[in-house]
Amino acid sequence: MPDLELTSPTASVALVLGSGGARGLAHIGVIEVLQREGFRIAGIAGSSMGALVGGIHAAGSLSNYRDWICALQRSDVLRLLDFGFGVPGLIRGERIIGVLRELVGDHAIEDLPIPFTAVATDLHAQREVWLNRGPLFDAIRASIAIPAVFTPHRLNGRDLVDGGLLAPVPIAATRQMHADLVVAVEVNAINPHRPWMQAAKPMPKPAPTPVPVAEGYRARVSAFIESITANFAERRDAPAVPPSPGLVDLMARSLDTMQAQLGRMQLAMDPPDIVIRVPRDSAMFYEFWRASELIEIGREAAAEALQDWHEQRGK
Repeated sequence: MPDLELTSPTASVALVLGSGGARGLAHIGVIEVLQREGFRIAGIAGSSMGALVGGIHAAGSLSNYRDWICALQRSDVLRLLDFGFGVPGLIRGERIIGVLRELVGDHAIEDLPIPFTAVATDLHAQREVWLNRGPLFDAIRASIAIPAVFTPHRLNGRDLVDGGLLAPVPIAATRQMHADLVVAVEVNAINPHRPWMQAAKPMPKPAPTPVPVAEGYRARVSAFIESITANFAERRDAPAVPPSPGLVDLMARSLDTMQAQLGRMQLAMDPPDIVIRVPRDSAMFYEFWRASELIEIGREAAAEALQDWHEQRGK
């Protein structure tokens, strides 16, 4: 499994992968840089997209996932969405989990080569839940269940939703992992030059992407999401002033604001050895078709953070 090989290990790392929707794809770039620099990943804890990327890496299939997601276009992302009707969430999530299970295979968390914990939120008990045993994709599905976007995942009699609601940077879940360093990746960091939610750099307006013809509810939802993403792309060249939010932008910014505040509190109360920060204006939470760009952002952020760490240690 090439994802687990290291050339010259210097320190073991307990890796904390934070929540943040599509920005969580930057975790892939972070992992690549850590491995390139010789760090051995001894354990992983993740919330939401951090749980998805972390669990797939722990299973030894991150390179396959990277190649697959980098090939997705916007229309491909829309095809993966199984819209629900009469359920507590816009998307059921069964289709994407099924595709990922085919790509990665079925695994029990306790049998993974790297210790792994997915963090979810128990709606009724109102507390975070650490999932470190049982089927890998049950844990991932629970951890990515953004309220109102994905339906809650019922597991062992509990209704579980996105771990980022209570633990967007789940440092505490790594404290029993035996490692030399704790490295946390926050993907909701504030860009001091552009503190509002806007694209990090201008991109050309994309041509409309055809969406498969569907009937009724699914067709209307597909057209709605397509118009949202196109509208957001049109604003990439806008002046650096706060734009007026639409419905989905408002929901995304509200979620990002909450998770950013909680994440900063977690980092302050339980500081890791190294923090790798990805600006929250790198992408909107649904822009999974920008995988290659976001992975590169993760590489750059990791390289910068590790350079700072080495300099502080006098190397």
